[in-house]
Amino acid sequence: MNHTSVKVQHLTKKFGNFTAVDNISLEVKGGEIFGFLGANGAGKTTTIRMLCGLLRPTSGEAWVNGYSINENSEEIKKNIGYMSQKFSLYNDLTVEENITFYGGIYGLNSSSLKQRREWILEKLNLNDQRRTLTREIPLGWKQRLALGCAILHQPPIIFLDEPTSGVDPISRREFWELINELAQQGTTIFVTTHYMDEAEYCNRLSIMHQGEIITIDSPRTLKKEYDKATIEDVFISLVGKWGIGYKGIREIRNME
Repeated sequence: MNHTSVKVQHLTKKFGNFTAVDNISLEVKGGEIFGFLGANGAGKTTTIRMLCGLLRPTSGEAWVNGYSINENSEEIKKNIGYMSQKFSLYNDLTVEENITFYGGIYGLNSSSLKQRREWILEKLNLNDQRRTLTREIPLGWKQRLALGCAILHQPPIIFLDEPTSGVDPISRREFWELINELAQQGTTIFVTTHYMDEAEYCNRLSIMHQGEIITIDSPRTLKKEYDKATIEDVFISLVGKWGIGYKGIREIRNME
């Protein structure tokens, strides 16, 4: 984890008069599991879509695997895996056909695709579902399939937007075992979640509120800094109690 995988400088996104992302800056190291926390509407998904080259920023810059989001969005798409918050695979294809289709999009040759497809099916326990139409499998299995397609081409950086939403506790544990395995192999994981117990698994966390990043650090350091037992307690104390952004928090600290 000695190189910068994602670098963000003064990134802002406005929709008309509404500022969804407000002048944020951060760095994520290679092989790091970076958690992106915040209530609904905090700006997490908008940030991820900009970093994935899917949405142009209003101002600011970011580099993903060395590529500028303003100048090299197509190169970024080749170097990342992205699992969106909303299920986006094809319901009229089977599980196996979805994997094959995305393997073709990522440019895998036939031998690599076959090897990676079998690994995904085995690793995510999808073998029994491989010939089932995707629309017929439960949401938890769809999430497994979406994760499998995101990591199919072995990208150096993976963006996961609430990957375990609607997934049962056992499957959530399996998801995180795979996430940790990928990180240990050097893959950078950028993940959003509403499950605060999952946030504890991250190397570092940011907490976002009303478009601003109000704090960034390791779970252990954040709990110590705010004198809380859990990340959920830290989150509530920063977002739920104050209900204000970084500027307001800084003013409160200056008055203490």
